[in-house]
Amino acid sequence: MMKAEMITRRNFAKLSIAAVAASGILAADLPGQTSKPLRLGGPVDAPDPETWIKNLRSLGYRAAYCPVGPDAADDAVKAYAYAARKADIVIAEVGAWSNPISGDDAQRKAALDRCRSSLALADRIGANCCVNVSGSRNPKQWAGPCKENLTQATFDLIVETTRSIIDAAKPTRTFFTLECMPWAYPDSVESYQRLITAIDRKQFAVHFDPVNLVVSPQIYYASGAMIREAFEKLGPRIRSCHAKDITLDETIYTPHLTECRAGTGGLDYAEMLRQLAKQPDTPLMLEHLPNQDEYKKAADHIRAVATSVGVSFT
Repeated sequence: MMKAEMITRRNFAKLSIAAVAASGILAADLPGQTSKPLRLGGPVDAPDPETWIKNLRSLGYRAAYCPVGPDAADDAVKAYAYAARKADIVIAEVGAWSNPISGDDAQRKAALDRCRSSLALADRIGANCCVNVSGSRNPKQWAGPCKENLTQATFDLIVETTRSIIDAAKPTRTFFTLECMPWAYPDSVESYQRLITAIDRKQFAVHFDPVNLVVSPQIYYASGAMIREAFEKLGPRIRSCHAKDITLDETIYTPHLTECRAGTGGLDYAEMLRQLAKQPDTPLMLEHLPNQDEYKKAADHIRAVATSVGVSFT
C-alpha cells in the first residue's frame, strides 16, 4: 500500500482547479475568480497619442472613446491606432450623434454625411463600432420623443437609412450600431432583434445602454432580468456598452425616472458585470458626468461591484 500524500493548501488548490476543469465549469463561474479582466473606459484628454495613453492608464482604463474626429489626417489616425494596440487599449466607439431620419432635408443630409464619415473613421482607426441613435421625427429635438417615432413607417425608414449608411461606408472591420432609446427604435431587446433581421447587413451590430431600456417601474425593479435577456439574445453582437445609472422617484404618484451616476441608482450592476464577464473585451464606457471627480466615483463603484461578484478590470 502506497503512503498517502499529505494534502497541503497548495496541493488542495491544484486538485480543486483540476476538478473544476474536469467538470467543465469555467473559472468565471466561481466566486472570486475570472479568466480575463473586463474593460472600463471613459472620456479623457487626448492632445497627442502619448498623453492620451498616459491619461487612460492613470485612471485605470483599458478602453477609450475615439480620440479624433472624422476629419483627422491619416497619419494622426494611424498614430492613435498604433498607440492603442501597443498599450492594449480597445477603442470602444466613434460617436455619430445626429438625426439621420429628420424631416428636415438639410438636417437629414448633414446627419447622413456625419454617420458615413464617422463609420469610415471607426474602420480606419479600428474602433469596435460607430454608434448613433436612430434619430427622431420630432421637428424640434434631434433625439426627442415623438409619436411618429414608434410607427412601422419610421421603423422601415430606420432600416432603409441604416442600410444606406453601411453600404456607403463599406466597413470591413467595424460595425454600425444604434443605441437604444426609450422613445425611438430600438426601444427594447425585441425591437433590436427585429432591426437586425430587417437591416440584414453583416456590419450592423449592437450598442447596449441598459439605462435607456429602463422605461417602467417593472423594468426598474427587475433590471437584472432585462440585462440577462439582452446578453442572451444580443450578446455576441454587442460591441460596446454605456455605464450610468437611474433612479425612480418615490415621492410622486406617476413614474419619474432620472439618469444619475453609476452607484447612485437602482441598476443591477452585479448582473451587468456577470454578463460582461462572458465577453470581457466588450468595453463598458462611463458617460454623461460633469467632471473627472464624478467619473472616479462612478468607476470606483463599478470596480467595487466587480470585486463583490468575482470579476476584475485589471
